[in-house]
Amino acid sequence: MTAWMTPDLAYLLLVSGTVVLAVALLTPGTGLLEVAAALLLLLAGYGGTLLEVNAWAVGVWLLGVFFFVLSVRRTRHTGIWLALALASMIIGSVFIFRAPNGGSAVSPWLAIVVSLVVGSTGWVVTRKVLDAEFQPPAHDPDRLLGRLAEARTPIDREGTVFIDGEFWTARSTTPIPAGSMVRITGREGLILIVEKAPEEDTLPD
Repeated sequence: MTAWMTPDLAYLLLVSGTVVLAVALLTPGTGLLEVAAALLLLLAGYGGTLLEVNAWAVGVWLLGVFFFVLSVRRTRHTGIWLALALASMIIGSVFIFRAPNGGSAVSPWLAIVVSLVVGSTGWVVTRKVLDAEFQPPAHDPDRLLGRLAEARTPIDREGTVFIDGEFWTARSTTPIPAGSMVRITGREGLILIVEKAPEEDTLPD
């Protein structure tokens, strides 16, 4: 083994490369993160060629990744899946490289701290990213369908209506004077389709 490539350093390179790759997949951009992840994983792979790798420990670590995926995807028993993921990652990390005497080459304390910090932080970040993906857009026009709005300008083919503190471009097949109540019946992209509402219809207080 080269003087600078120690088991602890090879382990940190492997974890860092995996984390950077996960961030790159979650936030695709310029490709710099992908390049950084590739370099880190290549260095970790180089270190792996100089060390004896425990295949069973790699399997346990990958099992932890599987449990991690379950913990961020399932709403029930999330804590159990996360605990299993962290435990598997710690065990796999401690024994991933074999020392000359047959024991663990990676510092157990380093493996525990890194696994807990990376696993728990990664869980929080991943859940927030997934929640953001499945959250309906804040300005989704579909949520306005069927509701009443106020025409702030005359709507002669197109005009402006006000609803929920926002101005929207609106379109109507018949002229509607400013100040009238309109009902939103459809949309074309971000343009609302409206019709004049009956006189008795008023906006809720």
